[in-house]
Amino acid sequence: MEQGNYLEMANSMWMWLAAGLAVAVVLFQAFIFARKSYSTGLEIGLTRTQMNDAIKSSVITSIGPSFVILSALLALLVSLGGPLSWMRLSFIGSAMFEMMAASFGTQAVGVTIGSDPMTHVAFANATWTMALGSIGWIVFATLAADKMDKVQQKFSGSDTALMSVIASAAVLAAFGGNSASHLIALNKNTVSCIGGGVIMLILSPLADKRNIKWLKEWSLFFALLGGMLIAVAWPF
Repeated sequence: MEQGNYLEMANSMWMWLAAGLAVAVVLFQAFIFARKSYSTGLEIGLTRTQMNDAIKSSVITSIGPSFVILSALLALLVSLGGPLSWMRLSFIGSAMFEMMAASFGTQAVGVTIGSDPMTHVAFANATWTMALGSIGWIVFATLAADKMDKVQQKFSGSDTALMSVIASAAVLAAFGGNSASHLIALNKNTVSCIGGGVIMLILSPLADKRNIKWLKEWSLFFALLGGMLIAVAWPF
């Protein structure tokens, strides 16, 4: 089947409707969580000013990662069409996982994304691989979420300081694991990763030392955007 026919299906009205329903569920959940969090914050003694400041900081902090998601969306829609790319990144938000899963799915039927024309079967295979590949952590989180408190107690007992150390180490390990493959690639990804890290190392201490509140909120955005711009401008 030719790519033109495949794109007609991938960008059809029915695909947009199906993707739109799924994204609507995410938006509804976000609204419910936000409303419940706000009311709970007021119940435990936080002021409306504190809550509004937290909301403002969260919105600003989300701008940087949102640009990354936008760039991932542009990369995905070339191969998978608009509806599926929009839906998957609204759910998962990981361009690395989505591209890897889509590639595995299409390669199973002999189609390499970016070099071979996409077919209906390859598109369907990519869709199933992306969906099934993310079910594992959803099932695990559903079954294990209520047991995490017991796991926390076994790791740290009543020592809240130790739990903070464990949580910080887990975050560092997660981001370090994501960065490692880019650092050893020795290409523009490496330049972007190092550039963003250097920017963050400069801005974070500066914001803390001079207590620049707006810089604390915008530092992640500057680091992400700066890393991308550095990679684009790099001479190789």
